[in-house]
Amino acid sequence: MLLKVLSAGAVKGGVAQLAESYAHAVGSEIDVEFTQVPKMRKRIAAGESVDVVVATAGAMDEFAASGKIVPATRALLGRSRVGVVVHKDASAPDVSDTDAFKRALLSATVVVHNDASSGVYIAALLEKLGLKAQLSNRVVVVNSGAAIITTVAERGPGAIGMGQISEIMVMIDKGCAVKLVAPMPDAIQNVSTYYAAATAASAMPDAAAALVRELTSAAAKKIFAATGID
Repeated sequence: MLLKVLSAGAVKGGVAQLAESYAHAVGSEIDVEFTQVPKMRKRIAAGESVDVVVATAGAMDEFAASGKIVPATRALLGRSRVGVVVHKDASAPDVSDTDAFKRALLSATVVVHNDASSGVYIAALLEKLGLKAQLSNRVVVVNSGAAIITTVAERGPGAIGMGQISEIMVMIDKGCAVKLVAPMPDAIQNVSTYYAAATAASAMPDAAAALVRELTSAAAKKIFAATGID
């Protein structure tokens, strides 16, 4: 038995750990692929065959409306916030409120975000705060959460990145030369809510539903909490 899971990258730490332990427990194979939610939307809409999806609330609403998931299996996995990351040798800037956050970005040598869901939010936020023109070519857009962290590490002190706290923690655990400063200020924070669900096209609906229950159980929430997902 091989279950295919397509998951948002922000919840990678917990999903990978739980899928591996569950596969050992039930003697099955679970193939987990992590991708950006915008890309996932396109793949699912095009009819790609997977058994379980883990995605943001908006994406799940789309999947439900188009009949791609089994609504009764949809369950809350957790919520992720966006954090500010700098090089490990840099002084941590003050990002305690919106004005401090703006000053920190304006003093940065480079400002990094990705082109996934949280990155789209950051891009709109920079424009809303009147920073887009001022930062100009100092803004670097990369193609994944992991790339945010590696770019900040490569650019050195002076670089600032904004990414999902869960992804930042994973990269720090891997030894990437960065540190988490703090979550973005509450007034401009972007909270992404993630759900898991079995797909309507799954050839193993019972097994898919069982895996969703494992990913969204009380025990799983403790594992996700340790990876920055509350």
